[in-house]
Amino acid sequence: MSELAPYLPQLLVAWGAYIIATASPGPAIVAIISTAISHGRRAGLALAFGVLTGSYTWAMLAVAGLSALIRTYGNALFILKIAGGLYLLWLAYKALKAAMRKEPETTTLLDRQPPSSRRLYLKGLGIHLTNPKAIFSWLTLVSLGTPQDAPHVMAVLIGGCMLLGVVIFTGFALLFSIEPVHRAYRKARRGIEAAMAGFFAFAGFKLLTARI
Repeated sequence: MSELAPYLPQLLVAWGAYIIATASPGPAIVAIISTAISHGRRAGLALAFGVLTGSYTWAMLAVAGLSALIRTYGNALFILKIAGGLYLLWLAYKALKAAMRKEPETTTLLDRQPPSSRRLYLKGLGIHLTNPKAIFSWLTLVSLGTPQDAPHVMAVLIGGCMLLGVVIFTGFALLFSIEPVHRAYRKARRGIEAAMAGFFAFAGFKLLTARI
């Protein structure tokens, strides 16, 4: 522990940046919230773990020297940006389709079969793996929290971010899966789905037109 003390301020800055970047509203957080309130705790957690897997995939690649790969294979990042934007637009279409669907007044969450946990996990994974901003966030975190003369600090940085990510992503899934939130969702389902469609469409369009 004493070996890490000199680097603690640097690590705290990096962890603080991670919390802000992770907890801020974005496609992953919105997807977790909408899944948890529409399908419950288990579905929200499945999607959250998919997002976490995608996040730490980019973390490991950042540690392995992703910035050098980006410089060498710049076209790959452009393709990833297009894929991510189109994926978000597809999610917008799905949310809009759900918003337009009418359900009988007696329909409840238990009456509707939620997507499988595997499908939700892959959806969360896809959201994060096709988001170029996640790549640059990790590259920034690695540069903030890892001194060049102390590469062993990297493990502490990544470990701390992993713990924080589990708390944040699963926390959103658990919070928005409680019964009062379900009742509120049933009353405002179509408006919520429409708002989700608008958000995903905006995020997809912004990603497609952004300069990387």
